[in-house]
Amino acid sequence: MKKNIIIISILFALISWGVYDFVNTTDEIVTVNAENLKEGLEKGNIAPDFELNTLDGSSFKLSDFRGKKIILNFWASWCPPCQAEMPHMQDFYEDKKNEDIVIIAVNLTKMERNEQSIRAFANNLGITFPIPLDVDGEIGNKYHAFTIPTSYVIDTNGLIQNKIIGPMSYEMMDNYTKKIN
Repeated sequence: MKKNIIIISILFALISWGVYDFVNTTDEIVTVNAENLKEGLEKGNIAPDFELNTLDGSSFKLSDFRGKKIILNFWASWCPPCQAEMPHMQDFYEDKKNEDIVIIAVNLTKMERNEQSIRAFANNLGITFPIPLDVDGEIGNKYHAFTIPTSYVIDTNGLIQNKIIGPMSYEMMDNYTKKIN
């Protein structure tokens, strides 16, 4: 009996410490300096640049959006979590587009039935943010978007600040973009 009380007390102390540590941990924002200016996918790395054609036929380059906060999202129209996330992204985009915040939703086109299904999905939800098409899967692989949706939050200097695997809510997007420059 006494042994059980000690074990329970230790477990309670460990859980309490874990909760305290989690609640009091703040996300460290990485700033620009000469030491961390390398291209990569880790926090503080420069987001790898890419060029793709968009659903509307225009050419698109990630570096064209330098100076803006970016949510770079990888998705597919058949993915249920992606379907749930897209309305939140559209609402966030509409509310924040005048604040130099942009959503770039890269469709993993190689995984789709056809381009018409992407277009129908976007039209049905009234999506107005850019949808670059990753036809051969190269960019999704470069960004390790093996589970979708996968999103990267990129600051105005082009540095990756967060990677999120799974769907994001409006509130999550708002919190992540408020924390960066």
